[in-house]
Amino acid sequence: MKRRVFTLGALLFTLGIKSTASAAELEWPRSRVTIIVPFPAGAATDITGRIVAAKLSQMWGQPVVIDNRGGGNGISASEAAARAKPDGLTLFLTSAMTQVVNPALYEKLPYDPIKDFEPITRFGRLPFVVLVPANSPFKTLGELTALLKKEPGKHNFGAGSLPARVASELYKKLADVDVVSIAYKSNPQAFPDLFSGLLTFMIIDVVNAKLQIDSGKMRGLAVSLGQREEQLPQVPSAPEAGLPGFELITWTGFYAPRGTPEPLINKINRDIVIACRDPGVLQSFSSLGGPPKTTTPQEFKEFTSSEMQKWGEIIRQSQIKLD
Repeated sequence: MKRRVFTLGALLFTLGIKSTASAAELEWPRSRVTIIVPFPAGAATDITGRIVAAKLSQMWGQPVVIDNRGGGNGISASEAAARAKPDGLTLFLTSAMTQVVNPALYEKLPYDPIKDFEPITRFGRLPFVVLVPANSPFKTLGELTALLKKEPGKHNFGAGSLPARVASELYKKLADVDVVSIAYKSNPQAFPDLFSGLLTFMIIDVVNAKLQIDSGKMRGLAVSLGQREEQLPQVPSAPEAGLPGFELITWTGFYAPRGTPEPLINKINRDIVIACRDPGVLQSFSSLGGPPKTTTPQEFKEFTSSEMQKWGEIIRQSQIKLD
């Protein structure tokens, strides 16, 4: 009899825990949700993040605000996100830069991209595009490469993020050209120097590239894929442009501080997935390089680990080092 009473008590206790967790999940969020973004306003992650944040705010009945913390290759923003209270009210929308590129370039970081975060979902898939101003004499990647080979060390490229820098360095290595790198806080901040002629070309994410190409301000010479990008069908793939092997995709995703309860992680994941399927959200993304590419938390965890190995190998093989 005692064993039955104990077993029944244990069952009720367990059900009580689950009920309490479910109730807490249903009541969340009770206040404003902050999404830390390690880029300035106008960067691809910021632009796409604001679209989904607006929808989440409607769904949750609470303000969802973007906290832009650009600069320093996202290190201080990552540390702030990692140290935030694990209650779901602070999320981290970041890119490959903080989670897989920084660990390959810095010997020591004040955060651990694996141990300090709970993956929620991948968000964006962003190939790179080689860009020149619309009035540039270069109509093909081959023409650009030929001039860079003819005039080594006399031309500059700009990069406003580490993934863009890695993509540019990969192009340099594959094309065997000598070009000078100029760093910016974000890719859009480099655009005036590209238009003025200080920069000869840039290699940036498809979101900002498509905005510039569609506006008629820039010309795309190649996309870093083995096939053409659906959202930019007029831009040749890397093999078509004469640079096989120039295949690289950056990405964005949502994380929460380590220790955020699993039921809450799952709820936030479900809600982001629902928000990303909203017709209004999809319409907004149609002009930004295509719809979001969401995943389960476990899929995103495995993806992050595999990407650390992939980008680390590219950085080592390309011998990329911080200036």
